[in-house]
This record gives sequence, C-alpha cells and structure tokens, in this order.
Amino acid sequence: MEKIIFAIAFGAAVVSAPVLAQATGGGGWGQRDQTRAEAQQRADMMFQMMDSNKDGIVTKAEAEQALAQFEAMRGQSDSGRGGGRMQRMMDEAFSTSPSLTKAQFEAQALARFDAMDLNHDGTVTAAERQQLREQRQQSAPAPAPAPQPQ
Repeated sequence: MEKIIFAIAFGAAVVSAPVLAQATGGGGWGQRDQTRAEAQQRADMMFQMMDSNKDGIVTKAEAEQALAQFEAMRGQSDSGRGGGRMQRMMDEAFSTSPSLTKAQFEAQALARFDAMDLNHDGTVTAAERQQLREQRQQSAPAPAPAPQPQ
C-alpha cells in the first residue's frame, strides 16, 4: 500500500507544473529534462493509481483520499515545504467538474507541460523551468508592508 501511495505522490509531483517549476536543489528528478511523452506516461500512471475503484473516472474524493494517504505516510500537512501545492493542483484539476476521465486528466497534464515548454520543442528543460520561476517571481504581488511601531 505504501508503494502505491508513494507512486501516486511521485506522479503528482512530476506531472504538476507548479511542482516542477518550483523545484530547487541540485539536479534531482525534478530538474532533469522531461519530454512530452514522459509527461503523458506519468499522467496516465497517476490516473490509474488514483482511480481506486477502477471505473475509469477519478473523482475529487478519490484524489483527496490519495493525497491524505500520502500526507499521512510522510507525516506532512499543508504547512509543509510543499505549502499545499498538491492541494492547489487538485483544486485546479477539479475546478470545473467533480470528476475527470483519463482523457481529461491527461489533457490537463499536457496543457501544463505545453505551458512550461517555452520553445515548443517537446522537452521541458531546467533552463525553461528557471525562466518560469523568474517570471512568477516578477509577477508575484509584493508583500504588504509590516506595520510600523508607534
């Protein structure tokens, strides 16, 4: 069971554009080049693992259950390093429907991949991820100034 939960989390992290775009550190799996075919394979794998009743549809409840199991296994909560990133990805995925077919899930994953593939060559590179991080940092709203003591 723990292997399945880990695989779900791994797939979610790899398929998720925010996770890949925010990855830091020295060239781990989140920093290597990724092809569109690899992104599609990971999306398919993740879908199969989240579809707990194997009916060809993943509901938000199934996805939330998989996330809760992963967090319990890792001893994490939304306040961890990921800062609820996987929860935000899930909320986005199910924003227009309470369930997704494999084709819909795959289309969302490939749309995230295509948005990251800045030169549209079918591969997301570390340089493209870095460029996206810089763009996000530039467009992020400035933090509110701290109140001044009087």
